[in-house]
Amino acid sequence: MPNGTNSHRTHRRRAVVASTVGTTIEWYDFFLYGTVAALVFPKLFFPGSSTSAGVLESFSTLFVGFAARPVGAAIFGHYGDRIGRKATLVTTLMLMGVATVLIGLLPGYATLGVGAPLLLVVLRVVQGIGVGGEWGGSVLMSMEWGSTSRRGLMASMPQLGVPLGLLLSTAAVTVCSSMSGDAFESWGWRVPFLLSVVLIAIGLWVRLRVLESPDFAEVKKQQAVERQPVWAAIRSHPREILTSAFVRLSEQAPFYLFITFVLTYGTKHLQMSRADLLNDTLIAAAVGLITVPLFGHLSDRYGRRLIYGIGIVCTGLYAFPYFALLDTRSSGMALLAIVVSLIVHDIQYGPQAALIAESFGTNIRYSGAGLGYQLASVIAGGPAPLIAAALLQSTGSSTGISWYIVLCCVISLIALVLMPRQTAAATAPSKPDAHHMEA
Repeated sequence: MPNGTNSHRTHRRRAVVASTVGTTIEWYDFFLYGTVAALVFPKLFFPGSSTSAGVLESFSTLFVGFAARPVGAAIFGHYGDRIGRKATLVTTLMLMGVATVLIGLLPGYATLGVGAPLLLVVLRVVQGIGVGGEWGGSVLMSMEWGSTSRRGLMASMPQLGVPLGLLLSTAAVTVCSSMSGDAFESWGWRVPFLLSVVLIAIGLWVRLRVLESPDFAEVKKQQAVERQPVWAAIRSHPREILTSAFVRLSEQAPFYLFITFVLTYGTKHLQMSRADLLNDTLIAAAVGLITVPLFGHLSDRYGRRLIYGIGIVCTGLYAFPYFALLDTRSSGMALLAIVVSLIVHDIQYGPQAALIAESFGTNIRYSGAGLGYQLASVIAGGPAPLIAAALLQSTGSSTGISWYIVLCCVISLIALVLMPRQTAAATAPSKPDAHHMEA
């Protein structure tokens, strides 16, 4: 028995490490694009546009990646619920990594003309599909290896991929920017994309050593595998999917303002130092390594909804102070603004994975949780920088952006109230009709 217990602990640790390393690599790639889209892509791929129009066009390519994420969730959710979490996660890692390396090799508008931004959009779609399929599998691989009483903490561990990916991508851009100097916009920005090759190799080595999650293994043993898990999730849990998407408005939309739009706002509107803003983001991401699992743990003790609701309220209350601190143009106040912005984000992000995943039975969990989570990319994360840039361009003020954040928080609070309470579906397979089950 002790050997069995030790073996389970070993595989559980491997699952957590593999999930976290994988999501770190995926988010490194995804955030790297957002950072460079704010700093370099307007001039490189849209040189004929004005400064403000170039920013909007660049953020439009960012949005394309978000729009592709629900597609990735549906594709890989199907296979994740059909053949297992492990094989699916290896595929998403490869897809994301290859697209990122190719972006690093892509010539600009001066070389390829209109073909350059078109290829950029195609590669961004591939990135979006990869990260769309990644989240559900990583969270489930970690959560399903943990005990029921610690699912908030276990599911929050892959969420560390966000601050870790942000930390690595921002650090890579900062180092390459300082080393390449004025050449950063010509070739320096490419180096962090090409370094993704090393991260992919590490991620594959880690993931190939992991066993399938015990929950999914039990589903296969009971012959409860769904033939059409995506359709089964949509048919039986539409309310769970929709509320999962809208409950993320207050987390995801502000987050991409806090880490991506802030670079444009700070450098172009406030004339602040790019290096200082990147360093502030680095510090804030490092704090997230503590706050994400902390709030996941607190959700195990005090409930997912309570902690998440507190996070929504805090984000809404911070919408105006955030820009007020940035508008001082003080380096100390800007650091405070960015660090606090990610802490209030993490109050939601820590418990979010378990809050969403526990709403679905094991045999449709990859599909259902992935769809709900990634649909938010279309209504929240993708449009947010575009909306903020348009509001700033039309009004010349951050006031409209703050009200936009408040509106997102109000909608999320309503979605949290309407989200169905977790039932036995949190631990057991959904009960499909016989003809939907695998023979």
